[in-house]
Amino acid sequence: MIAVEAPAERAVLVAVTRKGSRDVNQVQEHLDELGRLVDTAGAQVVGRLTQQVASPNPATLLGEGKVDELRELVQSRNATLAIFDDELAPVQGANLERELGIRVMDRAEVILDIFSTRARTAEAKLQVELAQLEYLLPRLTRMWTHLSRIRGGIGLRGPGETQLETDRRMIRQKIQHHRGKLRDVARHRETIRGGRQKLLHAALVGYTNAGKSSLLRALTGDHDIFVEDRLFATLDTLTREADVGDGVRVRITDTVGFIRKLPHHLVASFRATLEEAGEADVLLHVVDASHSDWEEQVEVVEEVLGELDLADRPVILVFNKMDLVADPAAFAARIREIHPGAVLASTMRTDGVEEVKSALRERARAGRPTLRVVVPANDGARLAAVYRAGEVLSREVTSEGVVLTVRMEGWRARQLSLTDGAA
Repeated sequence: MIAVEAPAERAVLVAVTRKGSRDVNQVQEHLDELGRLVDTAGAQVVGRLTQQVASPNPATLLGEGKVDELRELVQSRNATLAIFDDELAPVQGANLERELGIRVMDRAEVILDIFSTRARTAEAKLQVELAQLEYLLPRLTRMWTHLSRIRGGIGLRGPGETQLETDRRMIRQKIQHHRGKLRDVARHRETIRGGRQKLLHAALVGYTNAGKSSLLRALTGDHDIFVEDRLFATLDTLTREADVGDGVRVRITDTVGFIRKLPHHLVASFRATLEEAGEADVLLHVVDASHSDWEEQVEVVEEVLGELDLADRPVILVFNKMDLVADPAAFAARIREIHPGAVLASTMRTDGVEEVKSALRERARAGRPTLRVVVPANDGARLAAVYRAGEVLSREVTSEGVVLTVRMEGWRARQLSLTDGAA
């Protein structure tokens, strides 16, 4: 049997920075991240090119001489793709393709392509397709030349209907249809939230690959949660309950990761999913403590949260992957100084998430009244249920029965048919 596989795409990465900007010092790191995105999408990086400009060329982004240099690099490396770290205007993409003779993509296109392959649920697929369509609409002419001569490949795993890319009217109709479906999704989520028990709700947010899914797995003990050391390993929102100790249970939601230069269409499309974060009582902002530029990643996440109108939400910074930090003690001391309320975590240690659990317990306690409950002395099952559901502060045996002072939600005390009142 002969196995036939499509040849891997060969990509040259291109970054253009403005002279004097902060990006000049970070250009190689930005290209490293773009390289990881390209690897996730299934291509091989075969070259890099950078240029500093006073102002971008409106026709090709690069200067004329640099376009010639890029063409030579593409030919010498037998590249099939040129991928730019910044978003290209439609005319820039068309001009560059004509000059280089190969397909040209930008960072946003690569991210959209990764999302199209990673989406698993119908909802995620709908959101990704909407973002692809909105990205495609102003670039229709250039994108159609891709589809007319090439089957498959990175950036071409789109909505799948050939006529869609050739008819703007049909695309607009499809966009409106998808927006309507996502509004239905938002209403459905609101209905589900209304029927949930009133537990503290925490949402995990953070830069992609910061370890949010690993943290959710560690907090809940659910080993079926998908975890992979790749950018955008999971897209679908996942909610689980977790026992954080002392009879306190919280609800935790994992959300899609963020990244610098995240396409605005994608943020807009995932609003329905990210509404889970909007409804949360507290956001757990997960930071990769081992990353050399975690400060910038924190800024990126805060910017995206601002775009989503979530900047005013209570936030607990969780510095994850502490097991990979070179000097954990010095790093911890620095974090305590600049972020006093932050907690440290490592999902690779058995006790690595205790600080996170403690922070969640404190948040939950703030919303749990202290009650005095009376349980018949011979009702062992109900006594055990009280210890599981609440935090028992004191216990006294009287003629009434067992009198407990306990931190517990009033609704749970009523659920257990307890005599309750303010302690």
